[in-house]
Amino acid sequence: MEIGSVQTNAHVLPTAPSSVTPDAPIDKKDIVQAVKALSEVGLFGQNNELTFALDRETRRPVVRIIDRKTNEVVRQIPPESALQLAEDLKLLEG
Repeated sequence: MEIGSVQTNAHVLPTAPSSVTPDAPIDKKDIVQAVKALSEVGLFGQNNELTFALDRETRRPVVRIIDRKTNEVVRQIPPESALQLAEDLKLLEG
């Protein structure tokens, strides 16, 4: 039996800046740098980029994968339906 080498197409993910520790506050510049690095790796597709935003109604963070050519949302976490549910529940609480 002959065993050959195994090649993988694994991506090398960027690491957090060395000055960031779990207990230290994270600077906005570090977050922007990390998001840009992830988008450049092509992990989300060659024509896609990762974005972070705050939902206007719920003020919750939203992560989106956007198609660079069409500006369409390819994927969003949490989905729009979950954000709407959170807003509806907030209105019910009064």
